[in-house]
Amino acid sequence: MLGDGLETPLRYELLSMVKKHSNLLGKTVVDEQDASDVEMDSRFWHDVFDLYFVRGKESRGRQDDDLVFFVRKLGSQSSGSNLNAESFAPYFVRRWASKLDNLVGEASTDVDWRRSFYLNFIAHTSFSVTVAICSHEVLRKHQVGQNTPLSPIYKVVKTVYASPSRLDFHLDSKKEAETTPAYPDICFAVDDFDSTFDAVVLTEKDHCYCVVLNAHDGAAFPSEKEPHNCSSSDSSSSRVDTGYAKAHNTKLTLFSGFVSYQMVRDAYDAGKSGFGSLISGSHSPGKTDRRYMKGPGGRGEVEVAVSGVADQSQQYSGPFSPVISKKGLDIGSVVRRAASIASVAAKHAYAAAAASTSNSDDEMIPLKCCLMSISLPWEHIAYDLLFKGDPPVTM
Repeated sequence: MLGDGLETPLRYELLSMVKKHSNLLGKTVVDEQDASDVEMDSRFWHDVFDLYFVRGKESRGRQDDDLVFFVRKLGSQSSGSNLNAESFAPYFVRRWASKLDNLVGEASTDVDWRRSFYLNFIAHTSFSVTVAICSHEVLRKHQVGQNTPLSPIYKVVKTVYASPSRLDFHLDSKKEAETTPAYPDICFAVDDFDSTFDAVVLTEKDHCYCVVLNAHDGAAFPSEKEPHNCSSSDSSSSRVDTGYAKAHNTKLTLFSGFVSYQMVRDAYDAGKSGFGSLISGSHSPGKTDRRYMKGPGGRGEVEVAVSGVADQSQQYSGPFSPVISKKGLDIGSVVRRAASIASVAAKHAYAAAAASTSNSDDEMIPLKCCLMSISLPWEHIAYDLLFKGDPPVTM
């Protein structure tokens, strides 16, 4: 059994073992001859899981999320007499504890330990998404020389979290969302998408909407140095030193895709995909529409809320009614100030759009694009975290 000796292996040592026994990752057709005996050994994955996420020194430092995920074996869902919502999900979740048996108990026989390791390997890694507006010309130059950084017109960088569940947002009431299992896909949702990307507006035909997902820290980036003062009996000093150098690349790009303004506009106008499977969705005039953007080669999917920016210069909403609260706060003035800011932003968008189409017969409609989520198959993410060596996309 792993870790039976005096020294518990560090994460980077365990990860070297995992890499040697991950030949099946990403293969749609599984040939058992491609797999090592260890890769098919449930006990090996049980022990690696235990050492990497429960008993290991880095785990005792609790720099990771305190949630631990367990993937059920195929066919084990809904077994037993006590059926509930969790019983039908392909995985279940527990809070971290110092002993694995305390986490799973009798459910251990139903756990797929190999898939559970990879799921936690992804979930305990840190990710960020960059949403940017770039010119088509800059993107073309970048594709010719990929080592050159992109120079976006505008960008937003947001921390996102990997989850085996999906948030289905209701666009009519943006604060409401329904959570459903996404596994075997992994979902990176942005619950405050409407406010985070409020200023991401395509205003010129040369504009492209770009989405990049990067991994940069956590379980997938272990150090070769042993954490200092990390003892399970000393909670006051049980923190992992994050100042040490990383053993491998400190940043990996897992998803990188873009679509042009015209592609977004065509889908927005037509209410359906006019260019293959790149973008699809339904269109309701005057409302925010949900669009789906496929990644390169059909890998992964990006969910975007697209809406036309209204021309505030052509609208009159009448005088504001003053509202005074009991504490004397003039809420009416706050509303007027927010409305004024939104109006100025909309007028600027329309002014830029009008300038870009002054010599064209086509009306330019500014389109606001708010990223809602990114979904990728877990095997693709795990494979890239373990083996991808390409330089990351930088902006």
